Amino acid sequence: MISNAETGHSSPETPSVAWLIEQLKLRDSELSQRDATIRSLELKNQKLTHELAYYRRIRFGAKTEAMSAEQLHLFEDDLAEDIAAVEAELSPPADAPPKPRPKAGRQPLPDHLPRETHVHEPDSCQCGQCGAHLVKIGEDVTEKLNIIPAQFFVERHVYPKYACRSCQTITAEPSAPTIIDGGMAAPGLLAWVAVSKYVDHLPLYRLEQIARRSDVHLSRSTMSEWIGRIGVALQPLADRLSELLKQRAVLHADETPVQQLDPLAGKTRRAYLWAYRSNSLDAGPPIVVFDYQTSRSGQHAAEFLQHWPANGPTNGPTNGQGTLMVDDYSGYKALFRAGVTELGCWAHARRKFFDLHKASNHPVAHEALARIAKLYLCEEQARDMNTEARAEHRALHSLPQLQDMHQWLTRLRPGVANNGALAKAIDYTLKRWPALIRYAQTGHLPIDNNPIENAIRPIALGKKNWLFAGSERAGRRAAAIQSLFATAKLNDIEPAAWLKDTLEKLPTWPNSRIDELLPFRQKA
Repeated sequence: MISNAETGHSSPETPSVAWLIEQLKLRDSELSQRDATIRSLELKNQKLTHELAYYRRIRFGAKTEAMSAEQLHLFEDDLAEDIAAVEAELSPPADAPPKPRPKAGRQPLPDHLPRETHVHEPDSCQCGQCGAHLVKIGEDVTEKLNIIPAQFFVERHVYPKYACRSCQTITAEPSAPTIIDGGMAAPGLLAWVAVSKYVDHLPLYRLEQIARRSDVHLSRSTMSEWIGRIGVALQPLADRLSELLKQRAVLHADETPVQQLDPLAGKTRRAYLWAYRSNSLDAGPPIVVFDYQTSRSGQHAAEFLQHWPANGPTNGPTNGQGTLMVDDYSGYKALFRAGVTELGCWAHARRKFFDLHKASNHPVAHEALARIAKLYLCEEQARDMNTEARAEHRALHSLPQLQDMHQWLTRLRPGVANNGALAKAIDYTLKRWPALIRYAQTGHLPIDNNPIENAIRPIALGKKNWLFAGSERAGRRAAAIQSLFATAKLNDIEPAAWLKDTLEKLPTWPNSRIDELLPFRQKA
């Protein structure tokens, strides 16, 4: 009998070494593919978990037991109310002798407020013990803050007529010109309606209800007509404000969506309010300008910033001299290709790491936030410095930290899987790095775009009340009025008093002195 070894043939039941090696290779390939699939699913799960946590935080707020700052303020208000109520319930009877009260630590009432004095004299000027006359030796004064709610009154303007018996002529003072000829609204009332609508975000139907409580009928249609005429009167001021803004070499820019009514379709469509603000580190008065447009196309920004800065040579669409602080929206890229210098926003870069840290408490995100916090600490230390001193401070403190951060992120990136939240945060920062570090190479450029976001924030509150713009013309009118009010706010000017004074002066004010009517603090 001949064995298999002698014939050189392997037994069908015994696999060959080559076949085993091939099977092992196939198994290794399957395992590698499975590991890759698992890793891909893990990354996808991590991404979806991060997005879910982000949108939950945006939509519903924090889901932990910790309270936000707004919630804490509400709690503190209720707590103060409860304490005051308990103290009132525990107060002694009215006939009990008063206890000496500790000196209040409140702030003194503002000096500019008018004082209404009430003197409380004793019932008799004679002593209740012996009957002798009393002699004044001093007085105790207490001040309480009071308010008169919206109080309507009628201004009567009387123009006497005088006749000359000799030449049979009549002399009378001509009627004072007004914004609305023949209208019943005085400048104070027009200012109240405009400020209530655009600063306090009260729809006109609510103003109608407020007036009705004083038995005054102000219809929404009438107030709408007033707003329209106010917008026309203030448009030259808004145009001049835009001209002055474009003279600044450094600007902030951002945009926010608003709803515009589409009557033919019976619904609303999305429009955009583009916002531009002067650099907070400039020496001149701060300026905010809103530009209402029907889309988010970058062409709107290019048209608004055409020939900017206005005091530079006109050698292109934007003169190629301006510096623009924006986020990474692609609509601004054409401006940078045309010569505008891009300035990156560290608040946006920080937000990428903050969202990751908030969603998963990632250690790398925590480290990135700590490093960015040091940059802002340097800015806080240099806040009151002049341009030269700030540039020296940034070169000494900010630039070394930025260089170290760039090296840290560059070393970290190869070990981070693509498409994850951490990879996106790092890629966003590294991609915009030249624009992000540009501020630290100077002493006059801002570190972030927060000033323009703060200017836009009241618009978000207003959108919840007036919901939508009735037309494109209404949107442009609102943008012009809100530009003036937002600039007044930045210059610490009370908008109602400014608008009342401006509406009184506008009908006879020369155009050559229009700058004097702008909501700026006038220099002494």
